[in-house]
Amino acid sequence: MFNGIDKVLHLSIFAALSFCFIAAFPKIRFSYFFQIMLIYAFLTEIFQEEMKLGRSMETLDIVADTIGCLIGYYIYKVLVKRFL
Repeated sequence: MFNGIDKVLHLSIFAALSFCFIAAFPKIRFSYFFQIMLIYAFLTEIFQEEMKLGRSMETLDIVADTIGCLIGYYIYKVLVKRFL
């Protein structure tokens, strides 16, 4: 499609994942939430490299995952504040 589509996919997948995670566990502290999401991002990148299926470990993927995580968290907080 275009150069960098995988970063957009990483960002949107982690935004959705973090939104669902914080919706499932709304009382979790932000520091724990963020650590869990970062560990998951690092593990997915490591597993991509180890499985040798044509994907490689990239630092920018982790950056996109982190930004997506923060976006998902922020969207959840805005929606809760607005509708609850």
